[in-house]
Amino acid sequence: MSWNDERVESLKKLWAEGLSASQIASRIGGVTRNAVIGKVHRLGLSGRATTSRTATARPRARIAAPRRPVKPRFAAVGSTALRPSFHLEAEPYVSSYEELEIPEKERKTLLELSEASCRWPIGDPQHAEFHFCNRSKITGLPYCEFHARRAFQPVQPRRRDKTIVPADQIIPQQAVLATAPDADAKQPVDA
Repeated sequence: MSWNDERVESLKKLWAEGLSASQIASRIGGVTRNAVIGKVHRLGLSGRATTSRTATARPRARIAAPRRPVKPRFAAVGSTALRPSFHLEAEPYVSSYEELEIPEKERKTLLELSEASCRWPIGDPQHAEFHFCNRSKITGLPYCEFHARRAFQPVQPRRRDKTIVPADQIIPQQAVLATAPDADAKQPVDA
């Protein structure tokens, strides 16, 4: 399809009336919507008339969305770094395990621990009494013997190892082979 003078004139007229590109393409015939848009741009057409559809559009009623309460942006005044980040409402957790009693002179902070020290934390990190065990640790582990027993569980046996078959139900492999029919042997045929 080529754009002849007659088609271009009808395109300009329909464009000025405010028809859409797909409506123009259907009236002219033999052209696509994209071809109409391309020709309009090449011709430099602009300044469209408003269509009757857009002129008589009804204003839409706005649906009021429920408003959420607004949180204050800055609730606290002063330094927030010194304010506690949580509020204690319940009693503090107390471990059911008995903890080693470490004498005051042997207690170490994180920065005072050596390479051979047990790194088991004792107490609440937010209190001044918080310290580390500091006993000599086991090679390859970060804890002493006492704390390593608390930290690491022994390896559980696998499920298949737990199923124990009684000895009287075990059939030796040779007995199974002896009672199995030989595949090469001829079976008697009933006549």
